[in-house]
Amino acid sequence: MNLIDWNQLRAFLAAAEAGSLSAAARQLGLSQPTLSRQVAAIESRLGVTLFERVGKTMQLTVAGLDLLEHARAMGAAADALSLAASGQAQAVEGVVTVSASDVVAACLLPPMVRQLRHSAPGIALELVPSNAFSDLLRREADIAIRHAKPEQPELIARFIRQARAHFYASRAWVQANGHPRSAQDAEQCEFVGSDRSGAYLAYLRKHGLALTDANFSCYVDHSTSQWGLVQAGLGIGAMMDEIAAATPGVVRVLDDVPPVLFPIWLVTHRELRTSRRIRLVFETLAQGLAQPLEPPTLPPVC
Repeated sequence: MNLIDWNQLRAFLAAAEAGSLSAAARQLGLSQPTLSRQVAAIESRLGVTLFERVGKTMQLTVAGLDLLEHARAMGAAADALSLAASGQAQAVEGVVTVSASDVVAACLLPPMVRQLRHSAPGIALELVPSNAFSDLLRREADIAIRHAKPEQPELIARFIRQARAHFYASRAWVQANGHPRSAQDAEQCEFVGSDRSGAYLAYLRKHGLALTDANFSCYVDHSTSQWGLVQAGLGIGAMMDEIAAATPGVVRVLDDVPPVLFPIWLVTHRELRTSRRIRLVFETLAQGLAQPLEPPTLPPVC
């Protein structure tokens, strides 16, 4: 029987989904030559060509496409086995990976990490600051803090609360430009944008601000950096109220504009909720995120 080595199949799957050997090697924590040898080995074992190089990318051949569906099924089974094994771990020690947006990870989670270090010193938290959804089914994170309810039935989610955000500017900016109160006032103001795609502009227009590209002084697709630009006096930006309240030197503006409301959900995989360490972290985060009052004073962004 011509059995396939799982490591070789995993290398093929990673390369197929990443589109390049270098990206797949980084994902698996391997060197590129090692991963390349594993892909070559499975091609040799099966007697087919799985990839064709097109410029700097790799595209699947017909044989590669046929194998991909089976490889994904085996990968899902391996992930499910890993989840089941992790779910049975009862020791309150080990690493728990938590995914959150960059600003939540930087500004809201540190007090909870400190609390966990005191209450469960055997647990080490690995924070993954990302504004993209981590794939919990593939173990990119054990727990995720999200602003939308997950749809997958394999996940369980707890609604924590409805968060609020308003618009803020630095005190120096207000002294230089005045204090805008209304949506009409905003039309003459500078804003810090999150991207140049037009999505953020459309989002602000949806909230009653008739702005144009000319209103933006700069752009950055990173919430923590965006908040730093607001603190530096580059213009107006939106921020969660509790983070703004703990940041010195900023002033709420556009007082007549309704707040931006968004939910906070805490999400994990069903299998992992039987793990004591993950359950402990989940409950600590749920309690901390539900009580956002009086966060520690945040230093200004340098």
